[in-house]
Amino acid sequence: MNESLVVTIRFLDALFHGRKDRGDPEWPPSPLRLFQAMVASTAQGRRIPEQAQSAFVWLERLTEMSPPLIIAPPRVHPQPPGYCLSVPNNAMDIVARAWCNGNYSNSGDANPATHRTMKTVRPTHMLNCDSVHYLWRLPEKVTTAERSNVEYLVAAARTITCVGWGLDLVVGNGVLLDDGQCELLAGERWVPGFRGRAEGLRVPIAGTLTDLVTRYHGFLNRIGKDGFTPPPLVTAYDKVVYHQGNQRVRLPIAAFTLLKPDVVGFQAFDTTRWALTVSGMTRHAAKRAAQASRWPEARINAVIMGHGETVGAEKHFSVGSSRFAYIPLPSIEARGEGKAMVVGPVRRVLVTSFDTALYKEVAWTRQALSGQELFKESREKKADEAKKSVAMLSLVPSSEKGVRPYLSSAVSWATVTPVILPGFDDPAHFRRRLKSMTDAEEQKRLLRHLSERIDGLIRKAIVQAGFPQMLADNAIVEWRKIGYWRGTEHTDKYGVPNHLKKFPRYHVKLCWRDENQNPLSVHGPVCIGGGRFYGLGLFAPQD
Repeated sequence: MNESLVVTIRFLDALFHGRKDRGDPEWPPSPLRLFQAMVASTAQGRRIPEQAQSAFVWLERLTEMSPPLIIAPPRVHPQPPGYCLSVPNNAMDIVARAWCNGNYSNSGDANPATHRTMKTVRPTHMLNCDSVHYLWRLPEKVTTAERSNVEYLVAAARTITCVGWGLDLVVGNGVLLDDGQCELLAGERWVPGFRGRAEGLRVPIAGTLTDLVTRYHGFLNRIGKDGFTPPPLVTAYDKVVYHQGNQRVRLPIAAFTLLKPDVVGFQAFDTTRWALTVSGMTRHAAKRAAQASRWPEARINAVIMGHGETVGAEKHFSVGSSRFAYIPLPSIEARGEGKAMVVGPVRRVLVTSFDTALYKEVAWTRQALSGQELFKESREKKADEAKKSVAMLSLVPSSEKGVRPYLSSAVSWATVTPVILPGFDDPAHFRRRLKSMTDAEEQKRLLRHLSERIDGLIRKAIVQAGFPQMLADNAIVEWRKIGYWRGTEHTDKYGVPNHLKKFPRYHVKLCWRDENQNPLSVHGPVCIGGGRFYGLGLFAPQD
């Protein structure tokens, strides 16, 4: 049975103040934050022992190959306003100048207390538990040198006293556990996913230790005869997107607004009639960009276009999920006196992949597609009228107000475009039999079978979109031909690719539940069904 190196930090007050790059709450605490704490506690103001350097370099390599599994307690992020602290405002130069001018009155600029500001603090509150575990799975055969490194890291973990802000005091511990013992650790499982610079938790890589030592010496020597020299930043790290074990892996995404060709404002497209066209125009823009970047033709055909067959082949073969999905995003707008939320026109589009192995390719689209024009192909014979520019793509962050709802976490979701079922909902022709049947019990039986068939196909579509089987099995599913959102239309009015027109379509509402039927918040984007690569079957949160 394999063993794992388990480093545990136990917070003394079940609060964590660490933040990510843009000031958002960081949870769980990143592996890099733990690595820094271990290095700092080992050095303690001295040189890092040679054996410790060897152990940390080995941990860098291990993390680079396989980031640790993190087991953390449930948490609550407090809503604003939080609480405030009075802190120095980095203005002691004003006080020093007053003193140099002979002002020792301890008032006004000469008083340090004058130059303070209020700092808002919103810590993450841990629930039910106060321990976070980091699990590095060890090779089946551990060499003597690796065993020595593990033993040193176990000892180093037990010297940790702080992780996060200075007030995030912890008790550290390290231990070797087998798989069975690891299963008994309490908390939510956070599983490492794809690597990406724009999001995720920081993890150490080869060179992180060297960067930390360089920054430390730069800090010690920041004041010299030539004045102040800022210590160099730590740049040797990677970012890994973590997801909870009962959640789908977070998808790589690139979001764009649709601007008018003259870039004077949004270009809006009717969701019912134009969403499929927007998806197709975006796909062709991606193809042009890939050709300009000299992608191999086979790669363009598979990843961009979604064709598994060779170019020019008559029969189409699917490439599965290893392709881009082009998802038009209808605006969710507040309208009317009551400010009811309504599904509006498409003003944004999301490029993603249900295969996280394509995260680098999706990241490429952020630069390659921004500024690309969308052309509406015409059947006019004149060459100059064959294509007409109708919009331009412009990159926006995932936090943009029109994109954020589709990527947020929520318990209840409902479709803004209909789900195309992955199969026929009435292969036994129950509906035909119901028209001529008069027996009430037999009608109930057939309707029950029909309902079970549709329910099963929707749950199948959930799994096909990459969600865990547990979520598909426990979700509360509703469906009908008219939408659950205001502004949506009957399912038959939406544009559908020709090869999918034979399959039934429904508006669907999902309420996610865990194994114990407790409400479970699931992050987006949620897009399921046979049309998910074109943005059909897209959900928006209703919480």
